[in-house]
Amino acid sequence: MTVLADLLDAVAGGRVEVLDLTAPLSSQTPILKLPEPFGQTVPFQLHEISRYDDRGPAWYWNNITTGEHTGTHFDAPVHWVTGQDGGDVAQVPLPRLVAPAAVIDVTERAAADPDFLLEIDDVKAWETEHGPLPDGGWLLLRTGWDARSHDQEAFLNANEAGPHTPGVSVECARWLADETPVIGLGVETVGTDAGAAHSFDPAFPCHSFLLGAGKYGLTQLRNLAQLPPTGAVVVAAPLPIVGGSGSPARVLALVERAG
Repeated sequence: MTVLADLLDAVAGGRVEVLDLTAPLSSQTPILKLPEPFGQTVPFQLHEISRYDDRGPAWYWNNITTGEHTGTHFDAPVHWVTGQDGGDVAQVPLPRLVAPAAVIDVTERAAADPDFLLEIDDVKAWETEHGPLPDGGWLLLRTGWDARSHDQEAFLNANEAGPHTPGVSVECARWLADETPVIGLGVETVGTDAGAAHSFDPAFPCHSFLLGAGKYGLTQLRNLAQLPPTGAVVVAAPLPIVGGSGSPARVLALVERAG
């Protein structure tokens, strides 16, 4: 049996489970809100063209409007000023869209402190228990924040001081970009940076360091609780938008189950 045939047999037989890490995309999908005077993205919307009527008697279809960075989405290097000479979302090498995943679970600490920041020592402690971060793989940060994704206000968790969502410290973001073999960072929150990252030095360090290093981001992931710390394979499929800074993406995980 060939490798691909064996994979299909494993999926059909349940030895490999296919999990959806993608949030459903609708007009209710939470979106990032920037302060004035910055430009804003638009919510996802369907615009009906025809639905089995005089506009098209046998077919139903829609136009859509959305931002590149709406819902579960992929950040390409060119999304940030530090990566402006890097690749757009259509230029991501295809092998990088299928990659192993390391899952770090900080749900208890994020529940106790919505401003929780992942530190280098947290990652090193994970490596002591589970082995090194995967070469050419994703680091996925599980915070439990996907439980809030049904509600824009709860998801952004903002007050007069700004949003309060967990993320990664400046030092850890720099280290992940410069000293680890991962290709990118995946999170359950609205963006790869913590809610308070506008006040960091530099501001938005995950965007600044990771995208500046030619790495990637995945945001608004769901169901990370169903992934093991190691062993899962992530399939991230953004639209190949020429010149695009990112794209909504269907993100799947392949997980081997004991048979």
